[in-house]
Amino acid sequence: MKKCICFVLLLLSTRSFAQSFDNNVYNPAIKSVEFYNTAKVASFPVIALNSKEQVLLAFDDLRGSSRNYYYTIQHCDSKWNLSNISPAEYLQGFAEDQITDYTYSTNTKQKYTHYELKLPNANIIPKIAGNYILKVYESGDQANPILTRRLYIVGAKGSLSGEIVPTNNPSLRQTNQKINFQVDLGNLQVQNPNNDVRALIMQNGRSETGQWTTQPSSIRGSQLVYDDVYTNDFAGRNEFRHFDTRTLKLKSDRIGQIYRDTSYTVMLLGDPSRNLPNYSFLYDNDGNFFILNQDGYDAKRDGDYAHVYFSLAANKTPQDGDAYIVGRFNDFKIDERSKLQYEPVKGRFYTDLFLKQGVYDYQYVWVGHDKKPDDIALEGNYFETENEYQILVYYRPASARWEELIGYRLLNNKK
Repeated sequence: MKKCICFVLLLLSTRSFAQSFDNNVYNPAIKSVEFYNTAKVASFPVIALNSKEQVLLAFDDLRGSSRNYYYTIQHCDSKWNLSNISPAEYLQGFAEDQITDYTYSTNTKQKYTHYELKLPNANIIPKIAGNYILKVYESGDQANPILTRRLYIVGAKGSLSGEIVPTNNPSLRQTNQKINFQVDLGNLQVQNPNNDVRALIMQNGRSETGQWTTQPSSIRGSQLVYDDVYTNDFAGRNEFRHFDTRTLKLKSDRIGQIYRDTSYTVMLLGDPSRNLPNYSFLYDNDGNFFILNQDGYDAKRDGDYAHVYFSLAANKTPQDGDAYIVGRFNDFKIDERSKLQYEPVKGRFYTDLFLKQGVYDYQYVWVGHDKKPDDIALEGNYFETENEYQILVYYRPASARWEELIGYRLLNNKK
């Protein structure tokens, strides 16, 4: 059987992949990719090793019909490079498996096939903690990937606590938030914490916001304390913008007009720049999106797609740079698919995205002549902003052949 492929062949077939992995969608026909801990929709994809927790992967294929999709997971280090170990050392069961849970869309203008997968399952079970990259590919050919997702599996080797406090820098008190945290290693024998332990903090699960900390500011017995005044200081940024297309029969929040023809077209109200002197509260979902449908019974198969049009008054022109739209729905990617076009007559940037019914968070990113993405220029930066922070602690002794994830903590400055 195909899923009984030997581990040696799997190692050989993965050499064609890049050696640093990220959340990516390689085929434009693949839409609405969700990946989260099943305990909470849209949550961070982290589970405890040897527990009953699972992650859910869900996506749509707009080409319709059914296709032979296979998947595997591979162990990576903290920087998302493949670990130098064989699948037999980190996997129990098969090296790859086929996705067999799928359903066809019903009563939708856009036809699609919806696929789902839960991990761990009876066929693939991780044996050690750490970062794992989930790869989905067609017809058992890993050289033909359709998507990759980052999966975090944490082992119970240490405990982690933390807090969000005002920044120590007086000049940044109106914009920044600081993270202090402590790692209790318990019975774990760490010879050199400065080399063997490293921590990553991300804001709202975004890898591009991550900050690494490699040296504790102090050590108290088995506890490593990270509260240096100069580290783990984050721009608060602003709440995400949002829109709601749970129904395509009525205009809801932020919807200007809905056109119904051979496909749906949704015109959103125009977006102004939000880089203003003062903070203004806006409820958001920290950049996430939710596939929901009030027009049917089951959003995964009767949720329809619509061309959603965005327009932005940036008070800038293409001579100044380019505007992009990002959110969890497109993995916060700055690329041609997220780039806005400029309309000189109206002096606005615009784009349209083909999105499934639901509730979406998004924001605009400006890329100037220096080619550096700036998500503050059009959105603003305030210390009052509600944010989630993910703290991940990795451990790798000098003689070890792989790196383990030994601690995880979720912080929220409003909860």
